[in-house]
Amino acid sequence: MKWIANISRILTGLVFIFSSFVKGVDPLGTAYRLEDYFIAFHCSFFIPFALFFSILLCTLEFAAGIMLLLNLRMKIASWLLLLMMVFFTLLTLNDALFNPVPDCGCFGDAIKLTNWQTFYKNLVLLPLSGFVFIYRKQFKPFTGNGKQTLLAGLFIAIFAGFSWYCYSHLPAMDFTEWKTGHKLYPDNPKPVKFFLSYKNKTTGEVKEYISPNYPFNDSLWMSQWEFVSQRVEDPNFYYGKSLIISDTSGNVVTENIIRNPDYQLIVNSYDLSKADREAFVKLNDFCAKAYADNVATAVLVSASPSDISRFAKENKLQLDFYTTDDIVLKSIVRSNPGLLLLKDGVILKKWHRNDLPEYEEFKKMIGKP
Repeated sequence: MKWIANISRILTGLVFIFSSFVKGVDPLGTAYRLEDYFIAFHCSFFIPFALFFSILLCTLEFAAGIMLLLNLRMKIASWLLLLMMVFFTLLTLNDALFNPVPDCGCFGDAIKLTNWQTFYKNLVLLPLSGFVFIYRKQFKPFTGNGKQTLLAGLFIAIFAGFSWYCYSHLPAMDFTEWKTGHKLYPDNPKPVKFFLSYKNKTTGEVKEYISPNYPFNDSLWMSQWEFVSQRVEDPNFYYGKSLIISDTSGNVVTENIIRNPDYQLIVNSYDLSKADREAFVKLNDFCAKAYADNVATAVLVSASPSDISRFAKENKLQLDFYTTDDIVLKSIVRSNPGLLLLKDGVILKKWHRNDLPEYEEFKKMIGKP
């Protein structure tokens, strides 16, 4: 049975390393998911510490994975593995049954699983973890405990530092739909179909029609049938479907911005109250120079017109503000604020607030004289 234990050790180690990496490379995205859990379980007081818990969780997961894979301090690693697997299995069972959070994010944005799929994945890993735990004393280390601890500590420190770097700049690998190179609208769009369901008031029969192919002009029919629901079938695949941009008067202007055939700068801030104000002042000067060079700029925020006006006044900003959903803004650039460059709907470049380019450098990039 020892060979089964060794296979279990290697497989669980690889899964834990992969899982920790795809979350640790995007610690802010993982923090957002933890915030969802804190809200769902009425622990909102933990939200200010979401980033800390994000990096801690990913580091612990990586620690278990690397120790298992390299056969380091197996007694500690097996206990850590078993405790984490029991906890995650119970948590994902609760997710599958009650759906408090629709996406647990066990593999970050790299692989999307339903809550039931995540639970089944853990049901496979749990017995493997049991094998590792039962045979924890049978694994023969290749060196002494001191060197094992030093080697494990070195790997863990490198991973934690890497995760913090990805928070302080941008994820080293972008698994979101807002990845550089993605296009935000279809080139040859097919017509969107609208399906309407109506129920007969007498018989209870439900029929579905493709709009406008239903007898809406027949007053007798309309008196006998009542509207039930509507569904939309969009055959077009493209990134950024969730992006709906409105001006401060409530008019939808998404197409005007993302279909700009020339260069388009987008500044995003999901929460103005938490935004880095110094970065906004720098972006204000940057965008003024861009405007002078005929480069359009839009600032996307999730705030009321009064909050936008107050924020702009307090920071002496001369920027064009628009509104969109805060969840979308959190995904576009993992920074508050962040900067995005589009051209003809294609994402060309993203910048963290700590890495904003000098304007002369930007001009050379876009070929402006």
